[in-house]
Amino acid sequence: MSAKFEADARVRVNCTVNGKRHTGYAEPRTQLCDFLRHELHLYGTHVGCEHGVCGACTITLDGRLARSCMTYAVQAEGAEIGTVEGLSEPGTLNPLQRAFSDHGALQCGFCTAGILISTTYFLADNPMPSEQEVREMLSGHLCRCTGYEGMVRAILSVAGGGS
Repeated sequence: MSAKFEADARVRVNCTVNGKRHTGYAEPRTQLCDFLRHELHLYGTHVGCEHGVCGACTITLDGRLARSCMTYAVQAEGAEIGTVEGLSEPGTLNPLQRAFSDHGALQCGFCTAGILISTTYFLADNPMPSEQEVREMLSGHLCRCTGYEGMVRAILSVAGGGS
């Protein structure tokens, strides 16, 4: 049974983000990406198209990939959420982030957070992907700056599939 909320009510939302418990308040119509950014002050998740198409807002939600623009904050009650801030310790880069830098896989950086989350999830399931598999995974993200070539090289270098 789903909960009913008044349209302008602020609802308490308890969730775990990157292994840390958080509590915040959101109106029932608040997108999860906006809750993460404006209520929890986790600015790594970007809001792009707000239609689930571009992938900039990709996070993990209870162990699965999710578009946070297509999820209401109130749906995250009790959830485990992973954002780009949780991929490495503050002030450091993990091997995938370092490879993106080394291979010129980012320019403006707007799409990068969502792509890093998707890639991390993808590589956990498929640690030795082919170039075609990497390209198919990236097809769920829109990047207007890079042409994806550096991303493919970076992902394959981390996966051990080439340079």
